This record gives sequence, structure tokens and C-alpha cells, in this order.
Amino acid sequence: MFIISSSVIIVIGLMMVVVFGSRFGSDPNQSPSAVVSQQAPSMELPLLTGQGSLSLDDFRGDVVAVNFWASWCTACRDEHDDLLAAEAFYDSRGVHFVGISYEDRTEDAMAMLDELGWGTGYHFVTDPDYQAAFSFGIRGIPETFFIDRSGVIVSRIFGESTFSMLSEALDRVLAMPVGDTDTPSTVGA
Repeated sequence: MFIISSSVIIVIGLMMVVVFGSRFGSDPNQSPSAVVSQQAPSMELPLLTGQGSLSLDDFRGDVVAVNFWASWCTACRDEHDDLLAAEAFYDSRGVHFVGISYEDRTEDAMAMLDELGWGTGYHFVTDPDYQAAFSFGIRGIPETFFIDRSGVIVSRIFGESTFSMLSEALDRVLAMPVGDTDTPSTVGA
């Protein structure tokens, strides 16, 4: 009986090594997103300041970076300066940045922006009924999506982004001919 039990344990142990070993070297943050290569959702979202709303359709013809964030998210705070720097750098190239406050109190989100900066042309909105989060299929925050000039989500960054990652994604989208969605990508932090 002891020999059978030891054999079973050894077989199970070997199976676990094979299963877990096959996962080494693969980044779970780089798993594909179901919304990449899909048309960006058409929705109206309230501005964080409470004065009006914004529709992603307003930016059709331009490139858009959509970032889901929250004031309580450490990685969101860490990437904020890079997002503001990318927004300032790409503003003159027809790129718009939209920050969607996710599962956060409006006053906390605004306090974070007062502390870390609002940017010059960055658009901040809320997602009160999680319509945007559901439509983009977010898995967590921060998460950044890139929409091409024809309104198609062409790539995303899951996790904390850096200026380099944002630039790489935006340069790729800006270089794409309108309507070319054959090069989707997902980047993990």
C-alpha cells in the first residue's frame, strides 16, 4: 500500500512540475484582451468635475488612450506622471487621453489629481454604472487601451505603464493607416 501511495504522490508531483513549469517565462499580464480589434464602445461618461460629459465618439479621427485608474491604486499613482508626460508629448499629434475613474469616490479621485496633476489636455471622467469597465472588459487597474483613428481598440497595457510603453504603443498606432487593425497587441507591466 505504501508503494502505491508513494507512486501516486510522485506522479502527481511530476504532473504539477510539468503544469507549473510550462507557465514559467510567460507573463499572465500579456494575455490577450477580447476587446482588442473591436470597435471602441460608444458611450457618454460624466466628467469627473461634474460639469458635462464626454463621448469617445467625439475623438473619431484621432488616436485615443483610455486609462482606467483609481486614487487608492498604488500602481495608478506610480504611472500618473508618465501618463501626463505622454499626454503633453502627444497632444500636438492628435492624441487624446481619457482617464476613467474606476470604483473610486469622486472627491478622492479629484484630490489625487489636485496632488499629482491634472495635465493640460487630459480628460477625466467617471464610470458610475461600470458601463465603460464592462464594455472594455477590464481585468484590473491600471489598464490602458489605445483606440485608432477609425475607432478600433488596437492595443492595451495591462498593469502599470511607463512613458516608454505608452510611446511605443502610441507610435505604433499613429503609424497605422486608418482602418488597419491587423496588428493588435497587449503589453503587460
